[in-house]
Amino acid sequence: MRPMQWLITIPLILSLGACSTVKGWFEMDDDDDPTAPVELVDIEQTVKIKKLWSVGVGDGQGKGLYRLQPVMTGDTLYAASADGEVKAIGRNKGKALWKVDLETKLSGGVGHYGDAVFLGSSDGSVLKLSAATGELLWSTRLQGEVLAPPQGNGQVVVAQTYDGKLQGLDADSGEKLWTYDSDVPVLTIRGTSAPILNGNTVYAGFANGRVVAFNADTGGVMWEVRVAISQGRSEIERIVDVDGHMALIGNELYAASYQGRVVAIDVASGRKLWQKDVSSFSGVSQGFGNVYVTDEDGTISAYLRNGQGLRWEQSALGYRELSRPTPVSSYVAVVDLEGYLHLVSQVDGEFVGRVKAGGGGARADMIANGNLLYVFTNSGSLIAYEITAK
Repeated sequence: MRPMQWLITIPLILSLGACSTVKGWFEMDDDDDPTAPVELVDIEQTVKIKKLWSVGVGDGQGKGLYRLQPVMTGDTLYAASADGEVKAIGRNKGKALWKVDLETKLSGGVGHYGDAVFLGSSDGSVLKLSAATGELLWSTRLQGEVLAPPQGNGQVVVAQTYDGKLQGLDADSGEKLWTYDSDVPVLTIRGTSAPILNGNTVYAGFANGRVVAFNADTGGVMWEVRVAISQGRSEIERIVDVDGHMALIGNELYAASYQGRVVAIDVASGRKLWQKDVSSFSGVSQGFGNVYVTDEDGTISAYLRNGQGLRWEQSALGYRELSRPTPVSSYVAVVDLEGYLHLVSQVDGEFVGRVKAGGGGARADMIANGNLLYVFTNSGSLIAYEITAK
């Protein structure tokens, strides 16, 4: 699906039928479309990509353009599907440790802390499950659709909803503690970034192009940074969502916006350390002293973490709707709209390997552990790969 097909007008969300309506507005023949996905060309395979196991998890992302994100802790992966299936899976052999079928449609997850996992539903509920058994511990109804993994720290669970709110809940009871309400633009991308909960501080990105730091106990604002400024005459041109994964490394927070910038922020002061123009809705990652981001035009870029500019860029995957770059071993992995998993070198961005993970792509962020990579496809296959040099 093209980036513009993620757009949805907030006031008309109930009557327009979301992306099915918007799709017709922007689609054109590939022969006339400068944003048509480029054709893949053969590459020299210098790494071995070995499939270790694959496990099905319900209907995967379903039909709601969700990005249900697996999470790994220790030797266990937790994954959920849009139709309400949740599984705990041993990461070494892919064995299911437990499975539950919740009687609700899931749209956000999976978050994890301690002995609990957290999920969000399309009807606006936040759910806490036992990480050991999958037992439902509590469910709290919010007003907006939860499209990102709720996060916890043992005392507070924070959840971000599609209507621009960030809410704090009591971790033991699910009781609502506080609410922050951001300004929501007329037009936005379908999705929200996942809040980061670090100790007693929450970092969240919003559709108005801002990243805000909160006190987790009270919801009080500590600082806010404008990642992007709306520009242009039309509402489409003015979209600046901070919609993808943010990365927290030490005292630095990295975030990217659609039609805006990738920025580095000092979390102690909220001061911008550096910024570069970019347009991304998948977010950022880091490794080898680089900050990685995929642009909407399919370019993978590696910016030096110290702010001294671009180290390399790879532009051969034009408009193939790439996932967030995921560092694994000495490489960076992305998945495209056709489900091809591409590996490039972290050193220079050159292609080193490619394999078909599954048709239909993989919107969820991948998970890396050493030289192992876990991919959750849109159709619901959770796949483990081992990456080794030939």
